[in-house]
Amino acid sequence: MTHAEEDGAAAGVKALFVGTHGPAADVEDDAHRTRWEHVADREGFFAAVADVAPAVHERLAGAGERDVGHDRTYRPVAAVRWVDDDRVLVLTPTVWFTEDDRQVHTGELGLLVGPDAVLTFEEGGAGVHDAALERLAGPGAKVPGPRRVTLAVILSLVGVASRVEVALGDAVADTERLVFDRRVRDPVEQVYGLKREITEARRALLPVSAELPELVEPGDERHGLVDRRALERLVATVERIDRHLDAHDDLLSDMLQVHLAQVSVRQNEDMRKISAWAAILVYPTVVAGVYGMNFTHMPELHWLLGYPFALVLMAVGCVVLYRVFRRVGWL
Repeated sequence: MTHAEEDGAAAGVKALFVGTHGPAADVEDDAHRTRWEHVADREGFFAAVADVAPAVHERLAGAGERDVGHDRTYRPVAAVRWVDDDRVLVLTPTVWFTEDDRQVHTGELGLLVGPDAVLTFEEGGAGVHDAALERLAGPGAKVPGPRRVTLAVILSLVGVASRVEVALGDAVADTERLVFDRRVRDPVEQVYGLKREITEARRALLPVSAELPELVEPGDERHGLVDRRALERLVATVERIDRHLDAHDDLLSDMLQVHLAQVSVRQNEDMRKISAWAAILVYPTVVAGVYGMNFTHMPELHWLLGYPFALVLMAVGCVVLYRVFRRVGWL
């Protein structure tokens, strides 16, 4: 690190943030000037964490699962770890929604907050870092620098999650119309796909609400990164998003039940139609079978109009049965 060499042993935590990890941004308010550096990837971030908190790095750097193959499956964790009285490490999943394929994707966001500097990284396309920069560019509360940056990042994280919930709600509404559209043969795949995406979003958000209270250091709110009231509002917002996602999931479950009921009704209608036509076809078969017995003593056996009479009898019986089944709604 360039500045670390200049400052020497007195550099302390600031040397961690002022260096060559990645592009940096200065965020300034009336009370403090903060060095905010954004690292491009997870590995670079944890390489920096290892410099100041080796034990925390060992516990959290390998969190999740990674495949050794071409495709990577990694599930980020939510964690808040106080390194010491002045520094805290925050890891949290991020979520974003793509409209073209209606899928929820998960990434990861990390913050290492010191007394006058913040180091962050973000993996994925949620855009929390950019949203936080936009939030800080506008008017904000006069809070000490690192706290203001941390609050902006957490607020942006929750805001992005809220947009994901809204997008999923719109997708659920569109899918609901498909369930009642008879031109769509089988909407089960779309319904189940959305349920899977909602589960993915909830899996990413639930740990966040569990770890957010740790941003207020137990027993000493003055050293916390986020005001307790603001934190309570953030937790309430995350829980509200989760309740909405749960409601969307319940609605999709109801759609599946409705679709299965519709399939059952259509099957019953088809069975009634098949039974009605079978009964209509059985009647002339029975009549023909009776007259085809060729007994010696049979009525109308030598009658000149016997054959036309049998045909008329079959036709009349079929018409009567058809009208009866139409009346009761089977045809």
